[in-house]
Amino acid sequence: MSDNALHDAFSLHHGLPRQGPGSDATSLRLLAAAGPLPARPRVLDLGCGAGRSALLLAAEAGAQVTAVDLHQPFLDELRHSADARGLGEAIRTVRADMGDLPFPDGSFDLVWAESSAYSIGFDTALAAWRRLLAPGGALVLTECEWTAEPPPQPSAWEVPPAARALWDRHYRLRTTAENCAAASAAGYTILSVYRQPESDWDEYYGPLAARADAAAPAAPGMAEVPPQPAASEAPPAGTREEIVMRREHGVEYGCTGYVLRPADPRWHTRPETAADAAVVRELNAAAFPTPEEADLVDALRRDGEAWLPGLSYVAEAAGGTSHADGCGGGSPAAYALLTRCRVGDTPALALAPVATAPRYQRQGAGQAVVRAVLDAARARGERLVVVLGHPEYYPRFGFERASGYGIRPGFEAPDEAVMALVLDGSAATAHGEIRYPAAFGV
Repeated sequence: MSDNALHDAFSLHHGLPRQGPGSDATSLRLLAAAGPLPARPRVLDLGCGAGRSALLLAAEAGAQVTAVDLHQPFLDELRHSADARGLGEAIRTVRADMGDLPFPDGSFDLVWAESSAYSIGFDTALAAWRRLLAPGGALVLTECEWTAEPPPQPSAWEVPPAARALWDRHYRLRTTAENCAAASAAGYTILSVYRQPESDWDEYYGPLAARADAAAPAAPGMAEVPPQPAASEAPPAGTREEIVMRREHGVEYGCTGYVLRPADPRWHTRPETAADAAVVRELNAAAFPTPEEADLVDALRRDGEAWLPGLSYVAEAAGGTSHADGCGGGSPAAYALLTRCRVGDTPALALAPVATAPRYQRQGAGQAVVRAVLDAARARGERLVVVLGHPEYYPRFGFERASGYGIRPGFEAPDEAVMALVLDGSAATAHGEIRYPAAFGV
């Protein structure tokens, strides 16, 4: 595309607060989910547009931001805004292609891409940007997805043809589960998934629609913004078609924020195999003062309704042989299990037990295996996990007090110890009493 054509394509967005669905509240939520950052983090904002996120990151996180876009007028807008806010020294603008970035490996503590990864594709972005992260760094990106909840038999679910036709012309959307699976396959662990609220779309489409309505039909960029048709006419093309489609089919698709971090290289995580059963029992027996947890796993293994193949995970020390008791005998270093439970009448998952062999405690093995099994559940399309555990440990995975969702156990337990995690980041979830498998004895 020529520079003039590129300028025309973006002309409607000049001077608008946003170039994609979002809000400052969503940006701050994603920033918090990325975890602790250095005192002056190095942040790369890709597809920065006019720089709403870059300005927020510089102001709120004290970041040194490198803002990248191919469209020079957007970078000029950002430079003007940064200088006006006294953030000129905190923001550097670079005109570059997101798929061919001129930065050395490990250059950034945070790579940020709101409403921009689609331009090179989600999978390409995951692969290309991982090398840019410094140790402990995080990748934050948002992606448009099919978000309608499938029926009990997912094969019966079909996206409305009009919505499918619009998106298939521009970008193939996937489900949250598919994108979670892609993130895991690319070597990331998922710190957070957040379904952006409808108000994020309003912040984008409201000003854009007003601009489109006010623009003359012959103005630059209006080839993508035809007059609003009568109801009997074919669906409109371009910007107005997007806005109409969002109003009519917004329940079927939406934007989701992902906060990702490269998986801990010290630990290899995988589903357990049939050959692991004995050493998994050994690990649980070594990790707890009584054999109750080991017996629980064996009992759940025999429960065809509770046991879900592929959601029993182990972590092994990378490049070495691990030992459950530290005294010999090959075994995984850590273990985590998700089994089917119910919250009210809604299927959910129970996380229990989580065990780390004494030799490997406080080295990250437990965290690695918990993140891996939660990511595996996300990739299956599971939505809700409950856990009864230490209130200072499980929030690092995104768990919150279950009572805040209207979820409660069927027995006495400290409120802060009963926690829930919505895996797909949606607002809606089940509520009611947790019904555990019979093996739990509660």
